[in-house]
Amino acid sequence: MPTLETILSDITTLTVDAIVNAANSSLMGGGGVDGAIHAAAGSELLNECIKIAHSRRPNEPCSTGDAVITGAGKLPAKYVIHTVGPVWRGGTKGEPELLASCYRKSLLLAQENGIESIAFPNISTGVYGYPKEKAAEIAVNTVRHTLNEAPCVNKVIFVCFDHENFSLYKSKM
Repeated sequence: MPTLETILSDITTLTVDAIVNAANSSLMGGGGVDGAIHAAAGSELLNECIKIAHSRRPNEPCSTGDAVITGAGKLPAKYVIHTVGPVWRGGTKGEPELLASCYRKSLLLAQENGIESIAFPNISTGVYGYPKEKAAEIAVNTVRHTLNEAPCVNKVIFVCFDHENFSLYKSKM
């Protein structure tokens, strides 16, 4: 049975097989966790993202709800799984399904790549405005349900950067 845990930490410092990046669709870095991951990983990560961008759709290399994988550059993790969460628009534009897809596709990529431990940030709850409690419920429920399809994954960590998310995730576990 895989272990699920919630921690209050900086995702860029974790020694796990993969960390998940709450990326934007260009994969070129941005603010929040995306910017922190790119800054800590160094130019190697950006170069891999550029290659992915050139090999896929030029204006949107990773669409909302999708995920891609790269190496981790200078990070202690081995891989970075980049997923693009939805911008909150009231919940009637498919946001719950798209957010669930981020977690599901990230776990399926982990399975495909033999990843045993994975750390997720609080996808879409920063500048994308997703309500934190709704996002925590979707994250925990989706991960629990998807782990059946990802038997390779034996450890999932929800990494919270703030106390509010940490409390919410702990209550959902």
